[in-house]
Amino acid sequence: MPTATQTAINYRRGRLSDATLLMLYKRMLLPRMIEEKMLILLRQGKISKWFSGIGQEAIAAGATAAMEPDEMIFPMHRNLGVFTGRDIPLFRLFSQWQGKAAGFTKGRDRSFHFGAPEYHIAGMISHLGPQLSLADGTALAHKLKGEQKAALAFTGEGGTSEGEFHEALNVAAVWDLPVIFLIENNGYGLSTPTREQYRCEKLADRARGYGIKGVQIDGNNILEVYTRLRKISAEIRKNPQPVLVEALTFRMRGHEEASGTKYVPKELMQHWAQKDPIANYEKYLLSIGLLDEDQIASIRKAFKEEINRSWKQADAEPPVSSTPEAEEADLFAPSPVDVNDRPSLRMKATTSGNGSSSGNKDLRLVDAISQALGQAMEKHPELVLMGQDIADYGGVFKITEGFVKRFGKERVRNTPICESAIVGAALGLSFRQMKSMVEMQFSDFVSVAFNQIVNNLAKLHYRWGHAPDVVIRMPTGGGVAAGPFHSQSTEAWFFHTPGLKLLYPSTPYDAKGLLLAAFEDPNPVLFFEHKALYRSVSGPVPEEYYTLPIGLARQVRQGGQVSILTYGMGVREAVKTCDELGISADIIDLRSLAPLDWETIEQSVRKTNRVLLLHEDTLTGGIGAELAARISERLFDQLDAPLMRAASLDTPVPFAPVLEEQFMPFKQRLPEALKKLIAY
Repeated sequence: MPTATQTAINYRRGRLSDATLLMLYKRMLLPRMIEEKMLILLRQGKISKWFSGIGQEAIAAGATAAMEPDEMIFPMHRNLGVFTGRDIPLFRLFSQWQGKAAGFTKGRDRSFHFGAPEYHIAGMISHLGPQLSLADGTALAHKLKGEQKAALAFTGEGGTSEGEFHEALNVAAVWDLPVIFLIENNGYGLSTPTREQYRCEKLADRARGYGIKGVQIDGNNILEVYTRLRKISAEIRKNPQPVLVEALTFRMRGHEEASGTKYVPKELMQHWAQKDPIANYEKYLLSIGLLDEDQIASIRKAFKEEINRSWKQADAEPPVSSTPEAEEADLFAPSPVDVNDRPSLRMKATTSGNGSSSGNKDLRLVDAISQALGQAMEKHPELVLMGQDIADYGGVFKITEGFVKRFGKERVRNTPICESAIVGAALGLSFRQMKSMVEMQFSDFVSVAFNQIVNNLAKLHYRWGHAPDVVIRMPTGGGVAAGPFHSQSTEAWFFHTPGLKLLYPSTPYDAKGLLLAAFEDPNPVLFFEHKALYRSVSGPVPEEYYTLPIGLARQVRQGGQVSILTYGMGVREAVKTCDELGISADIIDLRSLAPLDWETIEQSVRKTNRVLLLHEDTLTGGIGAELAARISERLFDQLDAPLMRAASLDTPVPFAPVLEEQFMPFKQRLPEALKKLIAY
């Protein structure tokens, strides 16, 4: 046992000043005292949940102090010291934990699931690993701007088992990014001990597999945490490269309070209790005469008064209130053009589709998309393109061919096969006011980036007000005999997720105008491009830069017998089939799947009183099902016949052309449905 003047932790102050030593003490003590208060309030039902960092304070406090105030930090559940270390008013923190409006999420998210952009903190999601990829993007922004800044991302030893951990470290290593990945190894992932999580002796050794530096530190030694991270961050600001840091520590309470600690051996608890980061450091400061008991009492008294005063203020705040309209309005950041305030845009957008400028040039769909990308890169110098093989090779569809020569490899970036990490990096770029485009080589591959899209991109603005300025291009669809993994229609996967905008053009004119609009919009946009239309559809496209309003459908044809609501390949097939059958159809190209143009849909239904919903996606759970439900609810009395759908079979997409043709609705089920509907 250490004596009264000894500690269980070996402190070495080096050249640190007295002021720095005291600063670090206060930075650990404040979150500890806040936690002690919160645990009491939790038992009183004043807050609903708590993830305790007691015993781990040195890591968050020391790491935050080592970073520059304007550098982004990506914390986790137990990093209260990050927030207090950035001097966030306690009133706002306490309001957040009570779900009050004065918090950071307007009551929409809890505890530490929030970001505070004004304090350069990005909020986590419960999936843990994705935070690391976001830090990649922020570090990339620093590097591209030549800012000599670094990013810091926390994770736990459990999170190192996730695929995103591998992807994020791999991308950071390949791109030499100035980012610190900080593992808080506290021995348990909830109740699962490290021996059941990995086999390596040191997690820091994993750095070798990525060709980067890895170090292990005593996470309970505030001076070691601070000095090592300060040195590392200073080095990587000058010479960008990632570093993996494993901080050994222990949490003295449950994963969250309801979990308890019964699964932890008593001798292990006793061992780590002797290594308490605050008690030991306090004893050290007493031993060198930098603190005395009166000073400690004074500091604690001041903190207690501040905590109680801020809690009283937050507790007095009324419960959060809102309306459905206000909640839906916060899904997206304001767009440059509000179509509802521009009737002339609605008229133009719903009737045009072939271009009207004297400077038109006949382009294929693929060429219109390439031209839009080039013009977007010219207009937005902060725009970065990322994707597999998009640089010198030009992408598998050659859409970015020649772009490296025009814009350079820094802005046209080949990526490792790490779709999730790259989407996360794109989001991270937006924290530093940069735009990005991620090309999914095929939209089928987006499934491995699903979490980043539906839980990070889609929810951030609603949760804490950050607009993820990211466009994801999605080569999609069948008709090219590419089989089950290169032919899927994936738009319905994301149609269900609030917070995403989905665009799906069917003409070169729309493709260029909508893609340029996507880059103007600060919100996440998924841009679907039908592969079979790339080189089979052409039309006049203005050579100048132009945008089309997002959220407006296009009137392809005027007709009176039936309304056909469709998009993508369905537009061409609807026109062809109506010509063959001699049907006068009102053909609506939805082209903006989210948000939907309900006004144009309603006008068409009221005119024809018969509706066919056509899409290439499978029948069950497709977008047509949602449209059918809405029309039935709102316009049932306008219908003269049952709603009908024509869609693909509920099977994977087969490879053989004859089977694929049977799978898709266009040859047989589309004409049959139209005949039946007209004859009803």
